[in-house]
Amino acid sequence: MSTVKVLPLLEPEAVAPCCPPLNERPLTAEEAERTALMFKALGDPVRLRLFSAVASHEGGEACVCDISDVGVSQPTVSHHLKKLREAGLLSSERRGTWVYYRVEPAVLAAMGRLLTRAAGA
Repeated sequence: MSTVKVLPLLEPEAVAPCCPPLNERPLTAEEAERTALMFKALGDPVRLRLFSAVASHEGGEACVCDISDVGVSQPTVSHHLKKLREAGLLSSERRGTWVYYRVEPAVLAAMGRLLTRAAGA
C-alpha cells in the first residue's frame, strides 16, 4: 500500500495579488490602493533597476552583493530594497551574512495581467 499523497496544484490566479486588466472594469478602492503602492515603488529609477536585476537574475533570485552596483551607496540600495519588499514586489531570505531577493512569480503574472488587454477587448 502506498503512502504517497498527491497534493493539488494551485492555479496562478489563486495566489496572484492585485487586479484584473485595467480595461476590464474599474478598480475597487482596495485594488487601486494595492496597485498604487506597487507603481509608486517602481516609480523610482533605482528601484526599477533593482527590481529588474532581481527579476532577470539567473535562477530567479539574486544576492544583494550581485545587484548593488546601481550608482548609489549600499545604505541607499538597502533602503530601496526595503521599499520594494514593503510594496510586496520582492521577498528576501538571509543566508549567512548575505540577503537574497526574489520576485514571486505571482507578482510578475499579476503585473502582466494588469497591463494586458482584457479578453475580447
